[in-house]
Amino acid sequence: MDQAALKASLKHSTLILGNVASTVPSFLKTEKAAPIGFVAFDLDYYSSTKMALRLFEGPSASHLPRVYCYFDDIIWPEIACHNENVGELCAIREFNVEHMHLKLCPIHMFSHTRPHPAPWNEQMYVLHDFQHPLYTVNLTPRTARHTQLPL
Repeated sequence: MDQAALKASLKHSTLILGNVASTVPSFLKTEKAAPIGFVAFDLDYYSSTKMALRLFEGPSASHLPRVYCYFDDIIWPEIACHNENVGELCAIREFNVEHMHLKLCPIHMFSHTRPHPAPWNEQMYVLHDFQHPLYTVNLTPRTARHTQLPL
């Protein structure tokens, strides 16, 4: 990868390369212009995923109340070997046990809402931060198909 060319092409993103054991803590200490709203995890192993999930242990201002997450290594290529006792799925399970107000959940029935369902739909999760100050704020426009019931 041409790191310089990639970094130069980014307009609204930052490329951070390195071991997640050191990059995640330093990232959480930096001033960011916008909270995290999406993370693509492509870490291959339990240990690196476990360390990367610390990203969500920052203050609520560091992330949105719901953060969409893609986990690359939960279905392919060793389809029969992935389960909640190994790899990324184990790290997710342990994260959910260890955090009372933070939960990583698959997006149930996601592929059924897509015009073109694809296998990657099953790799999408959402982090729910139930203590986030904005968690209960309705962000759906009133003109949308699904809206909050009037109080």
